Amino acid sequence: METVKENRGAAAQAKTTEKKLKITGAEAIIHCLLKEDVDLLYGYPGGAIMPVYDELYKFQDKLTHILTRHEQGATHAAQGYARVSGRVGVAMATSGPGATNLVTGLADAQIDSTPMVCITGQVPRHLLGSDAFQETDIIGISTPVTKWNYQITKASEIPEIMAKAFYIAKSGRPGPVLIDITKNAQFEEMDFSYEKCTGVRSYIPSTKPDQDALKDAAELINNAKKPYIVWGQGIILGEAEEELKALIEKAGIPAAWTIMGESAIPTDHPLNVGMVGMHGNYGPNVLTNECDVLLAIGMRFDDRVTGRLEDYATQAKVIHFEIDPAEVNKNVNADVAVLGNAKETLAALLPLINTNNHESWHQEFKAKDKIEFDTVIKNDIHPSKEGLTMGEVIEEINIASKSNAVIVTDVGQHQMIACRYAKFAQTKSNITSGGLGTMGFALPAAIGAKMGAMDREVVAIIGDGGYQMTIQELGVIHQHQVPVKIVVLNNDHLGMVRQWQELFFDRRYASTVMVNPDFVKIAEGYHIEAKRVSERKDLKTAVQEMIASDKPYFLEVKVEKEDNVFPMIPSGAAVSEIRLK
Repeated sequence: METVKENRGAAAQAKTTEKKLKITGAEAIIHCLLKEDVDLLYGYPGGAIMPVYDELYKFQDKLTHILTRHEQGATHAAQGYARVSGRVGVAMATSGPGATNLVTGLADAQIDSTPMVCITGQVPRHLLGSDAFQETDIIGISTPVTKWNYQITKASEIPEIMAKAFYIAKSGRPGPVLIDITKNAQFEEMDFSYEKCTGVRSYIPSTKPDQDALKDAAELINNAKKPYIVWGQGIILGEAEEELKALIEKAGIPAAWTIMGESAIPTDHPLNVGMVGMHGNYGPNVLTNECDVLLAIGMRFDDRVTGRLEDYATQAKVIHFEIDPAEVNKNVNADVAVLGNAKETLAALLPLINTNNHESWHQEFKAKDKIEFDTVIKNDIHPSKEGLTMGEVIEEINIASKSNAVIVTDVGQHQMIACRYAKFAQTKSNITSGGLGTMGFALPAAIGAKMGAMDREVVAIIGDGGYQMTIQELGVIHQHQVPVKIVVLNNDHLGMVRQWQELFFDRRYASTVMVNPDFVKIAEGYHIEAKRVSERKDLKTAVQEMIASDKPYFLEVKVEKEDNVFPMIPSGAAVSEIRLK
């Protein structure tokens, strides 16, 4: 971990220069990364990318490479790094299967708007299209799941294309970029000079706020009786946390979040009313269909948020604050659309907003909160049943970490429980696979998150199913002594699928029962301290011990096998049809 710190400093000191150097394309790739202040990347070497790895070996004092155990792990680690640090994550792989193993991470980053640059090797230019060994058309394959991709076939293209890659990945609505480099281009010599990209013809990453739209939005907000905000990850990506907080406090508007927007505002803020969506909080979902003005800020009206579209907030005037014009009117029609970066648009809106206090409206949320607490929450966090629940595990982590941890979740029941019950005091603290729902995301993403925020506690919350999809990345934790904390909530099932089978398929548990290995022994095989808890009396001490450790730590918690996540909006139902049990 010290090497990462040292290289970060070295990379930051690298100066852009117009002096031309005669170097190979492979070395040019390394120089481009340094010019973009990259100090850390994840990857897996192979024949078609070997020249770049050979040059990387020579620059170990400036650039740290983390050898993941699978290329998918490299992309998820790069995602975790990017999401916590706010920088561009970088992953690298060889051609053929190496490149195709990146696709899941690319798709995940694309739908969750994560800035990432992936570099792949490719067969020499003269062999393209010949079905050469480990040749795959990764440009064609990755086109639907990248913000931009490009195949470099000659060394002279490298500086311009690499500069474009980083600019496109991090500007506007962020996303993943893939650059495929033929092997001949890596060997060719070139005159190297580098200039960072500041714009691309026909690509408009963001627009300035439209004053008329802002005035229309302000008029609706100022005249509203029951205004309501739902914010998404656009607040975090746009670094608009303070602007959002100022808006809700000045206007007195209750505000809820999507799982990708969680942690932008502290959990305990009095105007933070909770989570929307399929397993979100009762009040925020039901009252979506009772507000008169709905402000959607940096969110895309995902189906998991809206439920049945034709019955979603039909009574409300909708104001959509969005950086990507393609998202406006895609799922929900907006009465007013305010395009641009949320930080700029909210700052411009704030002077137009009247100071207000919607106390009676807030009381409606509080009344719904009490119903949910009495029916669901108290049983999740303070259960009377004998077996351990996922909710009480998350609550113990909140207490031990003082709500300052970065929580990285996989996908399934544990994800929804963690998002519902984790408490956050600072932004960029909830890292999860949102739009794609990628099982296997959490372990490598937690590695990247820790390397992106080495001063913060990082806790991975994972189910027993998803954990086994990328369990080999324990090797990275051991090799680099990455002090992440891993909590596997083990119910011996694919829990979320099992819940649906119970509720909607007459308890036909088709292929959801897991016969699991001894997870503690596996962790110990990687020289990671490990413990298993199956009784409530041992939970608090085990969690405190884990958080107190300054080394990697694995904790398996055996939880109830048939413990469902509620509330729940059944598939195809309206948000107002949310079930509490």
